[in-house]
Amino acid sequence: MEEVVILEKVYGDRSGFDKLHRKLRSLLGDLEVEWKLSATTKNWVKVSLSGEDEEISANLVREEFGEVPHSLKNVEVGKTYRGRFIDLGKVGYGAYVDIGIFKPKPKDALIPLYYLKKTFGDMPVRQMIREFGWVDNLPVEVEVTNVEFGAREVELAFSEGQLKTIKGWLSDGYDKLFITGTISEKVEEALIKTGHGRDVKRMEELGLMETLLVLKKGTQAPGIIKAIGPHLKGAVFGAIKFE
Repeated sequence: MEEVVILEKVYGDRSGFDKLHRKLRSLLGDLEVEWKLSATTKNWVKVSLSGEDEEISANLVREEFGEVPHSLKNVEVGKTYRGRFIDLGKVGYGAYVDIGIFKPKPKDALIPLYYLKKTFGDMPVRQMIREFGWVDNLPVEVEVTNVEFGAREVELAFSEGQLKTIKGWLSDGYDKLFITGTISEKVEEALIKTGHGRDVKRMEELGLMETLLVLKKGTQAPGIIKAIGPHLKGAVFGAIKFE
């Protein structure tokens, strides 16, 4: 049996499991292997593979979806990781990101306040979170800047690519919605049902259960949330609004 904890989480309406099964069928369909999916520590998804081709299958899964570092000792300064915002707004000294450290015990890494202020200007973390549309589980690419193994503390900065993306989101003048906790197909259904498909300029899958909607000029995020929210039970919305 081979087990891989991949860089995706399933939570909210749990529709991600069905979508993941479909992706695995197209990835591993020709191989002698069976798989089971389960949510593990903090909703990360574990793929358990068994059969003649379990080893090659596990490698394909790692290549396709990536794998969490598991242990603090595998975390390297200067290396880039894909993580998720977690417990946003609970503390004022930065933003926590879960990069998948389970051992010696589960541990989130911190994007510290001084870095956020240096990067985005002098405002409180909670204001940043609100204005930037950040929500828990939003995938972000981060670089490890410091690891203190004794204190088990990990400090992060955004990767260059992620920073460019965030700054682009904040400066292009289009209202945006971040929707977490459901798959993009369900977001699309809700838009069609409510007749708001025409108000969306672009839809982007940020992760298995995380979608970005870029709205057309003149379309405002709060109105769209009000319309599609009732059709997306369990989903969480963040918005970037331009006046």
